[in-house]
Formats: sequence, structure tokens, C-alpha cells
Amino acid sequence: MALILYAAFNINMSITPKLNRFDLSMIVISLVIGMGIFETPAQVALNVSNPYLYFGAWIFGGAISLCGALTFAEIGARYPTTGGFYKVFSHCFHPAFAFMINWIVVISNAASVAAVALIGAEYLNPLLLPPHLQHTIGIKLISMTSVLILYGNNLFGIKMSSRAQNVFTVFKIGLILVLCTSIFKSNSLVVVNMVNTPLVQDNISGFGMSLVAVFFTYGGYQQTINFGGDSINAKRNIPKAIFIGMITVIFLYLLINFAYFRAWGLEGLRHKPALAATLASAIFGDVGYKVTSLLMFISVMAFINVNIMSNPRVYYAMAEDGILPQKFKQVNQKTQVQVFGLSFFVVSVIFVLLFVNSFQKILNYVMFFDTIGLSTAAASIFILRKKTRHLDKTGIYTIKWYPAIPILFITTYWFVTITIFIKNPMAAFICLCAFIVGLIIYFTTKANKSPINPS
Repeated sequence: MALILYAAFNINMSITPKLNRFDLSMIVISLVIGMGIFETPAQVALNVSNPYLYFGAWIFGGAISLCGALTFAEIGARYPTTGGFYKVFSHCFHPAFAFMINWIVVISNAASVAAVALIGAEYLNPLLLPPHLQHTIGIKLISMTSVLILYGNNLFGIKMSSRAQNVFTVFKIGLILVLCTSIFKSNSLVVVNMVNTPLVQDNISGFGMSLVAVFFTYGGYQQTINFGGDSINAKRNIPKAIFIGMITVIFLYLLINFAYFRAWGLEGLRHKPALAATLASAIFGDVGYKVTSLLMFISVMAFINVNIMSNPRVYYAMAEDGILPQKFKQVNQKTQVQVFGLSFFVVSVIFVLLFVNSFQKILNYVMFFDTIGLSTAAASIFILRKKTRHLDKTGIYTIKWYPAIPILFITTYWFVTITIFIKNPMAAFICLCAFIVGLIIYFTTKANKSPINPS
């Protein structure tokens, strides 16, 4: 409480660059590797009938995500600024469109954090709580507690948060590598025979739905451009950090999916809860299950922490444009913390956790928001190149095989958007209504000439 009171009286309106390339690379990895990789493989397996399509979805998803990451790397290099995911819409399209997309993205990100917190709680609650609380109440209690702990950590400053992030991320990478390498030394695994369904029984809709889970698991790298104002030598470090981070993520995802498949086969994978802990149990026994469950909960802190770091920077950009109150722009001079914006985002996550208790329910809503937001943001590269021609041939990062790379990314994401719309029209309708509400909020705010809170 004393720290919050101190922050309220020691504020300014600017952000000082403090993050180096290693910090940014760790942020990219943490933004992408949440807990999805320990949950979504089962969702992918439910939508395909053979291992070729299963691994094809992960390889294709990784390749398309790399295309998106390279696109955002150039966007971040050409337009490095705090809250870049908002600013690029405002700069290339219109502030109204920027607000419409980003107020939903902020909600979507809060839902993503809530979803990951729920997965982490599923690992931990059997170890901490009595049987009668090991359901909705216990999961929500652990989820909310973990979010609040990291909220307190972030109040100590952006550099302190970054150092914690580096530790969390290295820890998570190590955990994945230990699980994946241990499987090759174990003879205790029981392989479940696959149901060999002919390839012709798979359809494009099923593959599209598998990509919903895959892209959710690969998503997050775009938020790196929100740290443009926090980054040292942003025009060079952001692109390189995104590339290094995404190559690392793709390698780790393919490795752990191979470990899952080797342990249980496709049919067994469809029915395995808490994948990482179950895998550890198969390798190390009951003790391994318990230890890994605890370690997985600790690793979930990385994803929650990095989102608590990132999303208030979008509020900062909105406040700069006068759409949000100036409180969202206030920065503690010493710690570089937006106390009000940070608190607002954490409250949003807690709100989602109060009313939603299913990962699958969150997934479709989050991905519909993300596919529209990401594909539209990627399209800004065509406009941004024209507006920043003076940066060409100055050593700035540029995409090879342009415009094929961004076009492939945008086309694929719209395929996933249409798939969600067909499979879950109610989720799509609610999301489209939320976009319209964003436009109404924007124009109401401008008409009244008084910024309001879009909550």
C-alpha cells in the first residue's frame, strides 16, 4: 500500500528505454509460451484423425506464425513506440479503428491471461486443496492468487519485472527440455495404439479448427512492439528479438509434441489431462507428477507476468491520443510503472476469472478477436512501407519475399476467422458486437471531448 501511495505522487508522462535485446528475446518467448502448449495439443488431436495432420498443423502453424512474427518485426522497426500495437493502427488507418481493435485486444489479452491462469491452477490445486475444493472454487482461488502475486511484483518496476521474466523464461525452457529429453531414456511408457482413420475422412473445417488451438498457442509475439519505448535501440533489437524468440518457440513446440506423441500416440493424447505432469508421471512416477505440477504452476507465472508488463503500455498509447483518461498515461518516474493502468488490467483479468471457468469457452472468443486484430495489424505493413520510405536502405530490418510473407499470414488468419464463424456463430456475433461497442465508445468520447474509461 505504501508503494502505491508513493507511486501516485511520483509520476511523469514519459518512458525511458531500459530493455536490451536479451530482455526482449525473453519477453517474446514468454509472450508465446504460456500454458497453452500443455493443454492445446489435446484440442488439436480431437480435430484430426492421423499423425500427419497433427504434426502438419503444428508445422504449418509455426511457419505461418513465423511469417507473422517477421511482419511485426518490420512494423516494430519502422515504427518503434510505446503501445505500438495501438499506435500502428492509428498511424496507418484511423484512431477510431485503432481504438475499436485495441479495446477488444486488451479484453482478449485479459481473457488469455485468465485462460492460462486456469490451466496453471489445474496443475496445482490437487497438491494444495482438499478434495471438496478441487473444482471450480479451488481453481479460481489459485488463479486469482497467482495474478495478484505478480501484480505486486510488477509494482516494483519494469526492470525488476524484466529480471523476474528472464528467470521465469529460462526456467520454463529448461523444464520443457528436461521433459523432452527424459522420454528417450524411459522404458516405462505405455504407448496407446492410434485409431488409424483414413486421411480422406478429415476435412478442411476440422483442420481449420485445429489451427484455432495451434495459433492460440503460437500467439503473443505481436505484443513485443508495445515495448518500443522501453527498448534500447528498438529499430534493431525488436526485429532480432522477435526472430530469435520465435525460432526458439517453434523448436520447443515441435519437440514437446513429439514427446507427447511418443508417450501416448494420437488417440491417447486426446484423453490426457494436465499433459506435462502426466508425461512426467509416466517417466518419473507419482513423485514426478507432483513435482512437475508444482513446476508447471511456477512456469505459468512467466506468461501472466509478461502480459501484466505489456498491456498497460497499450493504455499509455490510448491516453496519448486522448481516448483514455490521462491517469492511464501516468508513469512512476523511478520504477517506470503505470500504477493505474497496471491495476486496471489486473482487475480485468480477475473479472474474467470470476465469470468464466472453462479454457475451451475462452479459446474461441480469444481467437476470433486475435485473428481479426492480428491480420489487420499485419496489413498495416503495406501502408507503413509507403509512409516510411525514407528509412529504406538505412540498415533497417525488411522482410524478405515481400509481399508474399504478410499476404500468406493474413490469408491464413482469415481462413481461421471464417472457420470460427461457421463453427461457433454465437461467439463470432458477440465479438462483432464488441467491436461495434468500441466504435460507439470512441465517437461518444470525441463528441463529449472528455475521455472516458472503456470498461
